[in-house]
Amino acid sequence: MMDFKAVGISYHNAPLEVREKVTLSEGEVREFLFRLRDTFDLSESLIISTCNRTEVYYSSNKDLSKEVITLLGTYKAIKPETLLKYFKSYALGETIEHLFEVSLGLDSQVLGDIQISNQVKRAYQASADLEMAGPFLHRLMHTIFYANKRVVQETRLQDGNASVASVSVDLIKRFIENVSNPKIALIGLGEIGQNVLENLRDVEASICLLNRTKSRAESFASASNVEVEDYHNRASVVQNCDVIISAVAGVNVLNHENLGSRAYQHKLVIDLSVPRSIEESVGNISGLTLYNVDELSKKTEKARKVRSASVPEAREIIKEAVSSFEQWKEEMGVSPTIQKLKNTLDEIRKQELARHVGKVSDEEMALLEVVTKNMIQKVIKLPVLQLKAACKRGESENLVGVLNDLFNLEPDEVKKG
Repeated sequence: MMDFKAVGISYHNAPLEVREKVTLSEGEVREFLFRLRDTFDLSESLIISTCNRTEVYYSSNKDLSKEVITLLGTYKAIKPETLLKYFKSYALGETIEHLFEVSLGLDSQVLGDIQISNQVKRAYQASADLEMAGPFLHRLMHTIFYANKRVVQETRLQDGNASVASVSVDLIKRFIENVSNPKIALIGLGEIGQNVLENLRDVEASICLLNRTKSRAESFASASNVEVEDYHNRASVVQNCDVIISAVAGVNVLNHENLGSRAYQHKLVIDLSVPRSIEESVGNISGLTLYNVDELSKKTEKARKVRSASVPEAREIIKEAVSSFEQWKEEMGVSPTIQKLKNTLDEIRKQELARHVGKVSDEEMALLEVVTKNMIQKVIKLPVLQLKAACKRGESENLVGVLNDLFNLEPDEVKKG
């Protein structure tokens, strides 16, 4: 079984302006999976790409970290040498646990981030669709999903809204409940704007993106029901929207002039910028509700404390899940030995039966076939149970060697995971 490794970039070691250059859309993830397969002859690979990280997981006996970074740089038209210092490699011993922590939100900027679970599921689906997920990755991902289910049910790691982006979207959802065909304008697609957009993906509304660099907005508009408008047309756009979110720091995006002095029946305005980008007096316009970062942050503090207190419980669940997966991996490593032993014993059985062909009736031969198969099953049961027990103790290699010597199994058939 090949080693499982990873190489990636994240908010831990790279600023947003670097991370965004290598972020892959869902379509690009699939394209890059093909490139990984064709370039390195990989049979299993997984790519997780969000605004906070881009990580490539792969099964190989070789460390392909530099080669993967170079391929990614070439794909994104970036000089690989400018990326190398920002990427971190994960070896076999740490890759699996790291993927658990990423998938369950323990490694997220927002502890217990609910969105990451869906992002990981989409990444896995892409690998499965392109047949880049084999038995190892299938088992690993389903173990992770089960662990996540336990975390949700048994801990409070995902309780409440712990980020201003999630709090904002929660406000939006409640605000538009009774709005027919709601329209939302999101201005600014920096890190906070991207987080808001990610949280908005499950909201049933028309979404319009505005960014000072229009091409950047267009690159994020691949999701359904998302439009792009010129940043300079924001005055006319926002007047026709029910919800306006501004994430453009230090720029006067909205004021009385933009919104007009008329009264509104129903409009929500959220300023996520620091410094603020919306005039405070806008909150006095009739029918308009204005929230700023400080007001939203107060709503997140309690959730952050509750989630932090749940981290030890979540880590214990991860520990149990990793142990279970490692045991399965160990058993998979000795499965060729078990199969070879079964084949060897069955060959002996067939040879012995062949010696009595013609000496017994067809009915008797059929009975002997059943009896001898049952005998082989009983004979092999104990070695198989002992092998599985040895896997749990981490001692399977010695028992594999003994079986090989006793039954003359071919060494190249004996592989340890």
